[in-house]
Amino acid sequence: MTRIAEGVQRLGSPLVNFYVVEEGGRFTLVDAALPGFHDQVAPAVGELRNLEAIVLTHAHQDHIGVAERLRAEANVPVYVHVADEDLARTGRQPKRDGSMLPHLLRPATYALLAHFMANGAARTKKIGEVTTFTDGEVLDVPGRPRVIATPGHTLGEVSLHFESHGALFVGDTMCTLNPLTRRRGPQLMPAAFNVSNEQCLASLGRLEPLDAALVLPGHGEPWTDGPRAAVAQARAAGAS
Repeated sequence: MTRIAEGVQRLGSPLVNFYVVEEGGRFTLVDAALPGFHDQVAPAVGELRNLEAIVLTHAHQDHIGVAERLRAEANVPVYVHVADEDLARTGRQPKRDGSMLPHLLRPATYALLAHFMANGAARTKKIGEVTTFTDGEVLDVPGRPRVIATPGHTLGEVSLHFESHGALFVGDTMCTLNPLTRRRGPQLMPAAFNVSNEQCLASLGRLEPLDAALVLPGHGEPWTDGPRAAVAQARAAGAS
């Protein structure tokens, strides 16, 4: 658990991030990581009754891990873009744009899989009930994030702009640590994890003009040079 700005904490591990945003003693969880990280949540919010919402950037397994358990045990609503509702509730994955085969010789691939398994990825529960949102909405949860649809990694991938906190949570729209190659710096997620690399690149343009001191990805370190510079680096890096 690391405080990275006033009212923003980073949870998770060196390979998988999720975050807590605080406003007036009330908390929003941004993403829900892996099931094994459940015990990080209560210390970050004081008591689970202080947690008012879970907002997902998308519904992949490593972003929903503690969501259903918290929804059930603490009656916390789970928010997701309408285009990822089916993925959140069923786990059905659309066809990806790339293959895992080129990565099977990389030690980092097996380290990532081992990390997932050690933290309960196989026990990830589908989410029984979700509240959906669409592009452009300002969510009525602590921090009041504005939704920016950035599809490509999944159909319903979004970024969340907490303007009052100066923070842009980009989920897997981009990362600063490639989980399969361990390359660092702003870049797209590997093609093997994306529905459409072309759409991923197009979505970067929606982040470019935003004003945020922090760009916070699902994988890798916080970026502090602003969205425009992050987008420029991700475009230059291209697909992997």
